Amino acid sequence: MSETVLDEALVAALEAFSSKPRVLVASDFDGCVSPIVSRPADARPNPRSMAALETAAVSPQTYAALVSGRARVDLQSLSGASGNITLVGSHGAEFADGFESAISVEQEALLARIVSEFTSISARFPGTSVERKPASVTLHTRMASRDDAVAALHLAENGPATWDGVHVMNGKMVIELAVVETSKGHALDRLRGTLGVDAVIYLGDDVTDEKAFAHLRQGDVGVKVGEGPTAAEFRVPDPDGVAAVLEFVTALRQ
Repeated sequence: MSETVLDEALVAALEAFSSKPRVLVASDFDGCVSPIVSRPADARPNPRSMAALETAAVSPQTYAALVSGRARVDLQSLSGASGNITLVGSHGAEFADGFESAISVEQEALLARIVSEFTSISARFPGTSVERKPASVTLHTRMASRDDAVAALHLAENGPATWDGVHVMNGKMVIELAVVETSKGHALDRLRGTLGVDAVIYLGDDVTDEKAFAHLRQGDVGVKVGEGPTAAEFRVPDPDGVAAVLEFVTALRQ
């Protein structure tokens, strides 16, 4: 286990955040609470991060959430989170009470078309795979050769990604096509309003997390995990850094 030293500016921001009366501690799952793995089904959470989130969730006037691109049922299964932690799946669109609007017959048919097209693309490129979710379909290319990954993503971007009614989300070695509009930023807005919190901290590593960072307000804290351009003010290098942030905040809230 590597020891992450948080920089002074981040420590100061976390201290100010933790002094607020009522707060939400939220994070993406893959690449943050769980290290990135080649096969999505192999993801396992960092025990330090999950322990900190569970403790935060039962601390005074403190709420904890995982906001993930995964289907909510898969997020629960892989994270092992208790009912004290709020789970939001499908890139912010899927809460415990389901989607804001039920998936229509037309949208189900569109999903089936995307699955068929992605399956056809995947069959051409070894190492790629297709993941069906309640309102979206993901083409994974992490285990393919670089040339095959580029070619598969190109076909997806210039094929089903251009269809009417399709919402495109690009990530690290994946492309995901949804039939409903999703946003982790809107999910944070909903949680903020429902819980009545004074401030939010959000940790994320992927392109889709930028929508969450864009919805943060004064007094909130955004933490980018890893390299790459970001709207977040702060950064940690890896999931061990996420654990360090969560443990620091939890200790202060207790």
